Amino acid sequence: MDAELQTVAQLLQATLDPRQHKQAEAELLKIQQEKPEFSLSLLQIVASESFPLNTRLSSALCFKNYIRFNYVDEEGRYKLPESTVVTIKNELIGLMIRVPSSIQAQLGEAISLIADSDFWQRWDTLVDDLVSRLTPDNAKVNNGVLEVAHSIFRRWRPLFRSDDLFAEINHVLGKFAEPFLQLLVSTDRQIEANKDNAAALKEHFATMNLLVKLFYDLSCQDLPPAFEDNLQSITTLLQKYLTYDNPHLHTDDDTEAGPLEFVKTDICEVLVLYVQKYEDAFGELLQPFITSVWNLLTTIGQETKYDLVISKGLHFLTAVCGIKKHAENFNNEGVLEQVVEKAILPSVSLRESDIEQFEDEPIEYIRKNLEGSDIDTRRRAATEFLRTLLGHFEPLLTKVVGKYVEHYFAKYAQDPKNEWRSKDAAIYLFSAIAARGASTSSHGVKTTNQLLNVVEFFQNNIASDLLNSEGVEPILKVDAINYLYTFRSQLTHEQWQAAFPPLVQNLASPNYVVYTYASIAVERVLSLVDDSGKHVFGKDQVQPYAKDLVEHLFHLIEKDAAPEKIQENEFLMRCVMRVLIVIKEGVIPITDTVLQHLINITEIISRNPSNPRFYYYHFEALGALIRYGAPSQPERFEEALYAPFAGILTNDVEEFKPYVFQLFAALLESRPSEALSEYYKALITPILMPDLWVSKGNVPALSRLLCSIIPRGAQDIVANNQIEAVLGVFQNLITKKAKLESYAFDIIESVVSTFNGYVASMPGT
Repeated sequence: MDAELQTVAQLLQATLDPRQHKQAEAELLKIQQEKPEFSLSLLQIVASESFPLNTRLSSALCFKNYIRFNYVDEEGRYKLPESTVVTIKNELIGLMIRVPSSIQAQLGEAISLIADSDFWQRWDTLVDDLVSRLTPDNAKVNNGVLEVAHSIFRRWRPLFRSDDLFAEINHVLGKFAEPFLQLLVSTDRQIEANKDNAAALKEHFATMNLLVKLFYDLSCQDLPPAFEDNLQSITTLLQKYLTYDNPHLHTDDDTEAGPLEFVKTDICEVLVLYVQKYEDAFGELLQPFITSVWNLLTTIGQETKYDLVISKGLHFLTAVCGIKKHAENFNNEGVLEQVVEKAILPSVSLRESDIEQFEDEPIEYIRKNLEGSDIDTRRRAATEFLRTLLGHFEPLLTKVVGKYVEHYFAKYAQDPKNEWRSKDAAIYLFSAIAARGASTSSHGVKTTNQLLNVVEFFQNNIASDLLNSEGVEPILKVDAINYLYTFRSQLTHEQWQAAFPPLVQNLASPNYVVYTYASIAVERVLSLVDDSGKHVFGKDQVQPYAKDLVEHLFHLIEKDAAPEKIQENEFLMRCVMRVLIVIKEGVIPITDTVLQHLINITEIISRNPSNPRFYYYHFEALGALIRYGAPSQPERFEEALYAPFAGILTNDVEEFKPYVFQLFAALLESRPSEALSEYYKALITPILMPDLWVSKGNVPALSRLLCSIIPRGAQDIVANNQIEAVLGVFQNLITKKAKLESYAFDIIESVVSTFNGYVASMPGT
């Protein structure tokens, strides 16, 4: 075997070892810089079965990342030799078809990256290549081809309509639509023919799953004529697989969705698309799907493996009810009772798996259930369905759901110790019908159901759970906090004055979810403004709590000193940030304490940055501290922050560099009238290095820092002949296609206003 190839493979293997990965990555970087054919070496390793699977997978991952950063420049020009580009395109499709599925996923992403640049005009043979490889009965080959197609065509889903986009789609449909429909039919036949052959059945069912995904891709912008002409037969097939069952496709694990669930989930997504975009063509074919989805929702189990298909099924019914003429089918008290009892209640009731996640994976429970999360859950989908119905039949649905709310509260009253889940369901149902419209991140629910009094409901049924420190189920405590969080805009200033102290007290709860929800609610309340734009809680109201509040939050964050644990909970750090922003100069008496905590956290998480949301709030908190605390003691801040900031730059912690440059600028701006100190003079040469400006993420912070330095460092810049370097930065930014012109103009404006006198006094001017 080629020695160089073996060396690359060994380095790829070493990247999987935490003890060696940094050195191995550095050596791989050196090889890729020296050898233009590096990408082809990676593909050779991926293709060779003589290497271990994890080495081949590592090579595929490395290839994907290599393509991401080295395939084309910002102008769309190839950075690789033309011959290498041609070889990659010629080899990649066939390779992806042959390799295991875990490797296919990485190569699929690489193909998608190449397609972003080249498809279709610089890769107009791709679709022909894909179609030529399709077979009527070889599922493994077909799945590889369809994975490639899906990796490219799914890019269309979020895009806005444009002539270029439709030219690309029409190019694909002209070559791919008919073979696609033929494969749909032949795959259906293969599934029937292999219904008793578990291994073959699973392969062909995977093909069907990919075909359904591609049906969505190809339909996402407009209804293809070939699909419209065959819509009856296509929907008949979709209907078949929405209700299909075969024991060979069942999974033993209650948490693991299988082929059946995947196909049914994707079919429901297709149904939502066709209801929302193509109701004129699809409307007359809709009724059997409504019946099938309803049967699915009312007969499927509570196991978590069914969560996605239930959510998507509810999304479909929500889409149907979004159309007035279809919603009228639900305009009956008996029908609505059936909907609530058979579709809504099973989806909003707590399951053992929910309670286990609450106890064992608290941060995941929070991220999944928090209002505004983009994670699909049964509860969220059921709520959307209810609220869509509420928009049509508010009085009737309020009455129907109200009966169930009363029923659950009555069950709880009879046996509070054992029936606390009934109270949880009652609170959730009431919240679902009390809110009108979307909940916003800034205000929560702004508009409520006028038939209900959300504040009175809280006072009568929930407030005691917030106030009592003992004897309350933790989930009910979270329900109380979440209710305040959701309906925060409905409380008056006076009501919040009473509710805020017990909310803060819940930060002292020993339960992870309770204190985290409390921090979330506190942070949002501190952001809340009334109709006049005035903060409900301003500096004067928060100042008495600030010291203890911040200290306790830091205690919670720093309980476990491991880098990944410290930055696990971004909600706590967001609350720290908000307190510092609200109290403004009130931070000065506690500056030393806050600064030391933030420096300690910076030093720990810089070893292994793993949660971007956490460190965003962390550096925003540090920025707020600098803004309000540094003007009164700038030397203290500069001295304390130099070591951690220098460590980040020296150790090349890429994730943190933009924050460091921004905070250096903030430190400098905190003493606007003083001459540039040696502290900042030492930064001039490093920040003019072209390599730093290559990363777009660095540019806003670097330009701010440079613009802060130029007026006060003019003499040093002139003395060190660095004006040309500054102008080089401007020139580099202005010629890029990355929309960085505004930063370039900020720099040139600073140069012109600062150096005009120097330039005029230079010899020869």
